Amino acid sequence: ELLRREGRHVERAADALASAPDRALALEGAAVAVEGGQADQRRENILLVGPSGTGKTHLAIGLGVIACGQGRKVRFFRVTELITLLLEAKEERQLLRLRQQLAKLDLLILDELGYVPASKAGAELLFDVFATAYERHSLIVTTNLPFENWTEVLGSERLTGAALDRLTHRCQILETTGESYRLQDAKRRRQNSEPRHNR
Repeated sequence: ELLRREGRHVERAADALASAPDRALALEGAAVAVEGGQADQRRENILLVGPSGTGKTHLAIGLGVIACGQGRKVRFFRVTELITLLLEAKEERQLLRLRQQLAKLDLLILDELGYVPASKAGAELLFDVFATAYERHSLIVTTNLPFENWTEVLGSERLTGAALDRLTHRCQILETTGESYRLQDAKRRRQNSEPRHNR
């Protein structure tokens, strides 16, 4: 399902990583644990932290593809998408069923935590996902926010502290840096479209 839903990102990931050796190196380092099954066995999490456009989603999908190749059960959600599904499931009294489906995974990838604040109910449901996964299966979370700003998404300091405590207990934290690849791509396209003047 990861490959089906995020096929466009998978195709672009190889190009993005090839043009950014530091991101490829970060992927290689995290992939050791995933590829060897160590992340699953130890229930380790991976947090990808950095500004928008620095390759966090590509790295997360790359790690998910490795896990899929090892026969592991993997799902990918944008955080806002998962919160919406959780809220709808709660309304329709299907929350237990959705929780059971998530509990069967080996790896759950949560993308773009931090772009949109969650409602109180949504934040509590997201925390429940973190708490249920704790020492049961692995999470990969991408975020543009430093940890001290996670209250912007989860609301209360108490909930944020409890979430970070569980996520970072057994965890690799990878920071992505540099200029946004989207901005770099826009600059390249603009330069290529500029008419060349004969000298």
